Amino acid sequence: MPFQIVLGPAVRKSPFFNNTVADGVSKFAVYNKMFLPISYSDPAAEYRRLIEGVAMWDVAAQRQVEIKGADAERLVRYLTPRDLKDCVIGKGLYVPLCDHEGRLINDPVLLPLAADQFWLSIADSDVLLWVRAVAAEGGFDVRISEPDVSPLAVQGPKAEAVVCDLLGDWVKELKYFWFRATALDGIPLVVARSGWSKQGGFELYLCDDTKGPELWDRVKKAGAVYGIGPGAPNYIERVESGLLSYGTDTEADTTPFEVGLGKLIGLDRSDDFIGKQPLIREAQTGPAHQLVGITFDGDPVKPNQHPWPVCIDGASVGTARIVCHSPRRGGNIGLALLKTQYAAIGTALEIEGEGGRHKGIVVPQPLVPPGTPLAQAN
Repeated sequence: MPFQIVLGPAVRKSPFFNNTVADGVSKFAVYNKMFLPISYSDPAAEYRRLIEGVAMWDVAAQRQVEIKGADAERLVRYLTPRDLKDCVIGKGLYVPLCDHEGRLINDPVLLPLAADQFWLSIADSDVLLWVRAVAAEGGFDVRISEPDVSPLAVQGPKAEAVVCDLLGDWVKELKYFWFRATALDGIPLVVARSGWSKQGGFELYLCDDTKGPELWDRVKKAGAVYGIGPGAPNYIERVESGLLSYGTDTEADTTPFEVGLGKLIGLDRSDDFIGKQPLIREAQTGPAHQLVGITFDGDPVKPNQHPWPVCIDGASVGTARIVCHSPRRGGNIGLALLKTQYAAIGTALEIEGEGGRHKGIVVPQPLVPPGTPLAQAN
């Protein structure tokens, strides 16, 4: 029997909510206690737009945690194991956050807006509460808040053309992860060359939620000539590209080393940070698990509702965290969190899917190389 999730006031709606409804949104997920559009009823068209054209995504559920005050930079450095020696105003950085046992609790993008003002653009977990608690316990001279900021993503190979038409050719000068504050006819924005895909694009951080409908319509109008259409962070493309999804690809005790973020851990830093000693120990002993790419046989699979058990000779070795059928690879693919001793490329796997059993194998990532066109699908 079909079931529904009631749209009530306890789960917030984005400034673009009514626009997404008008443009045919059919499915939502709940992300950071907000409704996040995930489909507009034609997944194949949404995927194709992202790979070959341009799409616009309501990603306002990607909330910001603002850290502002005299100790803002010192607190940010304490929160992440990444060495922020390259932290400069106007350049975003991907920064894992860990708890005191070295477990990954979020993987936000850090946006340094000023010497005393930073945003953490977060994945789905209560980072606002965490940062407030750490700041209070440590006596940091800061104010922690959730600012009025709601990102709208423009993604795909034609995204730059759309944003140039919208804001001017200066956006071509933005390097990857760099950002700049601007305004579009009175709509305040922070524009970043970023987004949760490997197809290129921008995130328009709207800084006045009353302007949400106007910004949506302006982007839609500017993109019409390029065939823009609505979409959402695409689960197939992100698996093909090997983009980490915190909470989907991770478990409660997962560490950065287990999901390929070891290169971002600055263990030679002289200053302290949360989780430092446990991470040093793990670097010496090696991680217990590894997130790997897999391919497997069978008819094209649908998105899994639960992690799928993975075995070797009948013994459990981990779980397939997410699976899908890749149009560009022409087969079933996924990401699996496996015990390290079974994570080597070429390892044969037995996968217990929701619709049957599959034979799989560990393969290199990315599962689909950047730039692979849809026309080359097998």
